[in-house]
Amino acid sequence: MTESPASSAGSFLPAKPALVTVDDDPSVSRAVARDLRRRYGERFRVVRAESGQAALDTLKEMALRGNDVAVLLADYRMPGMNGLDFLEHAIDLYPAARRVLLTAYADTSAAITAINVVDLDHYLLKPWDPPEEKLYPVLDAMIEAWERTERREVCETRVIGHRWSARSHEVRDFLARNQVPYRWYPVEGPEACRLLTAAGVDDSRLPVVISPSGECLVAPGEAQLADRVGLATAPATDFYDLVVVGGGPAGLGASVYGASEGLRTVLVERTATGGQAGQSSRIENYLGFPDGVSGAQLTDRARRQAVRLGAEVLTTRDVVGLEANGSARTVRFADGTAINAHAVVLATGVSYRELTAPGLADLVGRGVYYGSALTEASACAGDDVYIVGGANSAGQAAVYFSRFARSVTILVRGPGLQASMSQYLIEQIEGIDAITVRTGTEVVEATGGERLEKLTLRDRGSGETETVDAGYLFVFIGASPRTEWLGERIRRDEGGFVLAGPDLVVDGRRPAGWNVDRDPLHLETSLPGVFVAGDVRAESVKRVASAVGDGAMAVSLVHRYLENPS
Repeated sequence: MTESPASSAGSFLPAKPALVTVDDDPSVSRAVARDLRRRYGERFRVVRAESGQAALDTLKEMALRGNDVAVLLADYRMPGMNGLDFLEHAIDLYPAARRVLLTAYADTSAAITAINVVDLDHYLLKPWDPPEEKLYPVLDAMIEAWERTERREVCETRVIGHRWSARSHEVRDFLARNQVPYRWYPVEGPEACRLLTAAGVDDSRLPVVISPSGECLVAPGEAQLADRVGLATAPATDFYDLVVVGGGPAGLGASVYGASEGLRTVLVERTATGGQAGQSSRIENYLGFPDGVSGAQLTDRARRQAVRLGAEVLTTRDVVGLEANGSARTVRFADGTAINAHAVVLATGVSYRELTAPGLADLVGRGVYYGSALTEASACAGDDVYIVGGANSAGQAAVYFSRFARSVTILVRGPGLQASMSQYLIEQIEGIDAITVRTGTEVVEATGGERLEKLTLRDRGSGETETVDAGYLFVFIGASPRTEWLGERIRRDEGGFVLAGPDLVVDGRRPAGWNVDRDPLHLETSLPGVFVAGDVRAESVKRVASAVGDGAMAVSLVHRYLENPS
């Protein structure tokens, strides 16, 4: 099979649609391709093959890359796989392509039969000279009909999976949070079947991810997925001025300011930049955005800004250790590798705490989600959505999901929303008929088969329970820092939040192990040269603006530390 080379994985540019011709006679094959290029070469790629199987193999590769095919021309009499067999198989890969059979005069009856068997569009007698009279008018009509067919070229990442699979949801969420364009294909759909056939895999191991370059990944891990879709996962060097651990607003702020001020900066993120703020559907109280901004938009701008200024951004790197090695600070990863730096900023943020009611754990990713899971929004149409939590993140999610769901119910353990939610959000919620707020209520059980079907709710005052139909449950309860990996060298409070600056000096005494002749700087932890910013800091203000401010302040303190590390 001969064809023009595929575009590089980095460019993701779709190739021109193709005209595919198959004939086992090399001279005929070349003649057909020559005539096609002469007339259609500027608008289409001309792809030729000398056997049905070779053509079918290349069509599979083209389908995986998202290339389109306008017309298939196949000779009827070919050994191994004749033209009719080829066209019948090609229908599964390119159902919209027009199908033309090349026949000799003696085969016209077979060609007529094929019109019914494989929905043949036309047959051409060989020889077709002159092409201006016998070939081009037929193909002009085929191409015009193909161009009128509703279709869409695909050049983004494609994900095939089960609708109610936790892992399929995780893959989609990972791509969405990392701003990677993708298209979702439920495995039971015809397009998913076509893609699986083209990839030569079955549905026993899902999800299947097809990269824009056509590479097929079967049940990929996040590191493999990140690498294939162009996200950086490996550091460029082993020593930096500044390592920022965590890619939420605080980490992005530290990275922007660190890189802009000339520090060799690398940001290390476990899943995706943005943190909880990056999953917010709408932030309306952030300075400078009077009409509001989505968390994804704000995160994407900050990440691109940090990269433009010179910071590296690494994803899918799980940090498991931090230690001092002389004047260097060593950050260790789960895979056994490490990087070193003069200074470190801890900006790991917090995670939503899990509900412990019976049945919930078994349904995570299948109707039960922690955080807003915006990838599920469009699928909520006609369903009843429940949201647990009374802070801004829960309110923003309720407003967003009310655009899709039949009803949205916010479940709050306390007496109201005023204690933890901004007034502008409370007023928005009050103005949306689809949203109901139930105070003094908690979830005590979840049930369902393939997916979440029902929730049992309990009134905390009376103790009465009620079972309700529920398609989705989104949980936004409290904040739990991921700081267990820090060990004893970094002091934390009882909740696991990192202590810093003045909080480390008790009755005039500096923290144990403090080996420099000064008090800890304002955001400096109990390990000199290691700073903390954002929600993971003890007594921090849980707002995006304050987290960004922490990140900026941490960098200014890093400069002070580097001027006199001892």
